[in-house]
Amino acid sequence: MEASAFDPPEGSLRRSVGRGAVVTAMAQSVRVGTQIVSVIVLSRLLSPQDFGVVAMCAPVLAFIALFQDFGLTQATIQKSGITHEEVNYLFWINVAVSAVLACLLAAAAPLVAAFYGEPRVSGLVAALGLQIMAYGLGAQHLALLTRRMQFARLAAIDVTSAVAGLAVSIAWTFIDRSYWALFAGTLTGAVLPTLCYWASSRWRPGLPRKVEGISQLINFGAGITGFNFANFFARNLDNVLIGKYWGEAQLGLYDRAYKLLLFPLSQITNPLSKVMVPALSRLKDEPDRYRSAYLRVMPLILLVALPGVAFATAMSDVVIPFVLGEQWRQSSGIFLALGFAGLLQPLNNPAGWLFVSQGRSGDFMRWGIVTAVTSVLAFLVGLPYGAIGVAVAYAVSEYLRTPFLWLYIGKTGPLRASHVLQAATPFVLGAHLALAAVWFAKPFLPQQPILAMAGAVVMSYIATIVVALAFASGREALREALKLIPTRAPAAAPSGAK
Repeated sequence: MEASAFDPPEGSLRRSVGRGAVVTAMAQSVRVGTQIVSVIVLSRLLSPQDFGVVAMCAPVLAFIALFQDFGLTQATIQKSGITHEEVNYLFWINVAVSAVLACLLAAAAPLVAAFYGEPRVSGLVAALGLQIMAYGLGAQHLALLTRRMQFARLAAIDVTSAVAGLAVSIAWTFIDRSYWALFAGTLTGAVLPTLCYWASSRWRPGLPRKVEGISQLINFGAGITGFNFANFFARNLDNVLIGKYWGEAQLGLYDRAYKLLLFPLSQITNPLSKVMVPALSRLKDEPDRYRSAYLRVMPLILLVALPGVAFATAMSDVVIPFVLGEQWRQSSGIFLALGFAGLLQPLNNPAGWLFVSQGRSGDFMRWGIVTAVTSVLAFLVGLPYGAIGVAVAYAVSEYLRTPFLWLYIGKTGPLRASHVLQAATPFVLGAHLALAAVWFAKPFLPQQPILAMAGAVVMSYIATIVVALAFASGREALREALKLIPTRAPAAAPSGAK
């Protein structure tokens, strides 16, 4: 298979990006909705202790998963003129590493259980090796589909896998109402996509052979892995510390609050990277177009996400009991604290697009180290006060890091910190003021939770938009958003047309 067979059609960048953004957004809306339904339904079927056991295993799986990909999917997506031999070599690296890591998980399972003092963790950790193998077998097929910008097919696979995983988890609770129901769903969500990637890709691996120049691809991936390794501690050590020193009940409360708020936010920006990183990479030698492309997308993300975060944060004492049930009311304070971090994460998460598309993997890794160190310090400061203390300290650290992140990105490349400040201020400021408005309006909202939440979410979006209208950049972003709204229905098909 020639290199051109791995590339998207000539002249398809604008069309592919536009369609890709739309189908990815639609798929993610379904996926986030599925995740929210999963949180709601499974929280009512399973206990906080069940979620706590799974949350104890999650950092171990996340740590092992850092090394199975080694940034090689990004290398396949980004390299100009990649060949069958190169992809084949990377495929066998992914498979071999995944097999080794699965064996390490099985060997480490008793040690993890001893660390937590929870014997149920051992079997679950060992079983997670199946997920590692599934991801390793599908990594390069996923990369090739992404490289060819087959976003509609990827979106369909993503949605199907999410719905199937939820269905399996719910069905499993009728067989065994325990943490194994959660594992069954996540395993389905790993195996099914891999089968679909193989079925959708025309590429098939051959016998492994050494390829000249493969070290360039591995070095590129190493920078991505370096960031992921450092970022792991920022994203997972909070779970480890809370589980170790406060037990599975506190960890379960923290985990549900985190999943309900911050995880869906990452699901907005992370999938868009499949569209934006390839597009920005092609524009990196055209600074004006590069800057324009990023600054058109970023405010739209903030407009969609931030008013919802502001509403949920201000109404946490209503949202949590209504959505999860009264037994989770203690999570509302944790949710409130994490909500302030959520007001900045839709702004900060896409920064990775800039590092990768500009080829600054070394800078990306160094920023990951900064994030890890400051986050771990925050966790340690908040830990004596329980899960709520960790949540508050983490939110504070997010505010302290944000200015330095954008100054660091702006030291080189087409985008400066001033560009981001101008584009983001209307919506970040508007969301903070919207949160305050909803908070002070709570006593005047209806007592019925559904009506109260409906009124609060409308108020949050209106307040954010009103503030944005006071800024020229905000008005421009709102005009861009209006262009995405269809002005008329599509024409009816002629009579007799199929």
